[in-house]
Amino acid sequence: MSEKITYDKENLKTVKEGLTEIEFPEFDKVSSDAPVFYNPKMELNRDISILAIQTFQKELSQTINVADVFGGSGIRGIRYKKEIDNIGNVAVNDINPLANEFTKINALHNNVEIKEDNFEIFSHEANNFLRMTRGEFDVVDIDPFGTPSFFVDSVAASIKRNSLLCLTATDTSALCGTYKAPCIRKYNAKPYKSEYCHENGIRILAGFTALTFAKYKKYIDIKLSHSTEHYMRIYMEIKKGSKATDESLENIGYISHCKNCLNREFSYGLGSSTIDRCPVCGEKMVHAGPMWLGKIEDKDFIREMLGLLDVKELNTKDEIKSLLEKCLNEAECNPSSYDIHEISRCLKISAPKIDKVMDDLNKKNYYAKRTHFSPTSIKTDAPIEEIRNSVKKLSIGK
Repeated sequence: MSEKITYDKENLKTVKEGLTEIEFPEFDKVSSDAPVFYNPKMELNRDISILAIQTFQKELSQTINVADVFGGSGIRGIRYKKEIDNIGNVAVNDINPLANEFTKINALHNNVEIKEDNFEIFSHEANNFLRMTRGEFDVVDIDPFGTPSFFVDSVAASIKRNSLLCLTATDTSALCGTYKAPCIRKYNAKPYKSEYCHENGIRILAGFTALTFAKYKKYIDIKLSHSTEHYMRIYMEIKKGSKATDESLENIGYISHCKNCLNREFSYGLGSSTIDRCPVCGEKMVHAGPMWLGKIEDKDFIREMLGLLDVKELNTKDEIKSLLEKCLNEAECNPSSYDIHEISRCLKISAPKIDKVMDDLNKKNYYAKRTHFSPTSIKTDAPIEEIRNSVKKLSIGK
């Protein structure tokens, strides 16, 4: 017989998110070693997920089945069942039996009946779960503690066309270039720790996912991505077709960065050559990639999410509205961004107000927009010389 699951009933904490209330054992700090994993800092992640999945459901115009591959305390899967309209089967998986016990307790606490309400609990290793449920779900949510790279091939093999993949990475130190070797090992890409490294991290994760899915004649259409606190999150619709997959891989490429003048160049195509010397100042350039250089935000999808905010009971509404509006604003912009403080430091001058720089570039018929990746950076199609000229002019005139 298996060992009976026990826990200290006197050391339980209760929290409420949206319409859902759960309890779980309280620990000194969140870690992968915690027997039941609940991270309060991921409430924003779960709230945004509800909006994204509901938006996707509206696009499909049908009942959807959802899999939460790393169930933890069960809060994500239970919230999906209670708070998303027209949801069918919800499967919550976790290899930890104590986590599954609390998922059951919390489901019943929220009047969600196991099986009777199309709510199922599984206890499998994540890759095995994904492969044994091939084609069963319209939405697959992979939110592990650390890198998702170990599971991308299994979801690529098992997820069906016209489905939504919600993917989280918390190993931002690797994706952002603090630790290069782990990024190369896990994502087959070279990072670069720059002022726009968080966007690079999103693009490396997306590029790795796209290349993995391509083996199965599947391709990604990114609906929303964001980098928040300690994690990166991408929502992508999965489509299928060999020709369309080949065409989508034209979005894979490299960013070449000049550390001297802060210019950057983009090379599209997995096998494309990179620029060795900066065309602006002639200094040697450093390279990052392969990564996804295509769009990482979808305006229509984000607008629909914003429209759902008023009808959903969410604790983080103000944060969501601010984040989504920034993501909407920077949609369809070029990859990377320019940090006005970093450019000023490079020029050895004081930094002007960002809004003034943006206005000056707009007057020159360039777009200049804020980005959620950094409060001191802008996205623009202006060449580096024009940005530097604006920064110098406005710094002198302060």
